[in-house]
Amino acid sequence: LVLLGAGSQGDEVATRTMSVHEEDEVVRLETSMGTIEVELYTQHAPVTCRNFVQLCLEGYYDNTIFHRVIKDFMVQGGDPTGTGKGESAYGGKFEDEASSLRTLKHVGAGVLSMANAGPNTNGSQFFVTLAPTPHLDGKHAIFGRVRSGMGVVERMGSVVTDRNDRPTTDVRIIRASVV
Repeated sequence: LVLLGAGSQGDEVATRTMSVHEEDEVVRLETSMGTIEVELYTQHAPVTCRNFVQLCLEGYYDNTIFHRVIKDFMVQGGDPTGTGKGESAYGGKFEDEASSLRTLKHVGAGVLSMANAGPNTNGSQFFVTLAPTPHLDGKHAIFGRVRSGMGVVERMGSVVTDRNDRPTTDVRIIRASVV
């Protein structure tokens, strides 16, 4: 599969390829609180992983905020407007991946999943769990896990938020890159 788009990496974006059967990809999120590396489950959620990688290559997540943080539950980001919107690399929304929904579970802290507004409404938003969240199983496509930087994620989960779960001080993704 060839990932398309212009983005901050110029022509490299058009030639970057990702096989859904290669070793899992790693994405580095350099945040205002430290660095997090996530391992993507390309074999279980290839469409979702392609979306995430493409958006990273385009610089879509650069300088965005984690707009929703719920202590002992999750941290959510991935929307350049910071309002809970965001669109996929495919344009608009894309369908859930049945394989991910059926086989992968939110068993603990560090699970990387797509945020959505119901079935087949995946866009650019994602969240990282801070604890087991079995009530999300089968509802949110899991596409990776935190490989390093879980302490950073835990600190993010402890920031002060307003009544809408929005951090009172911005927590930013400074840069997202494919390692």
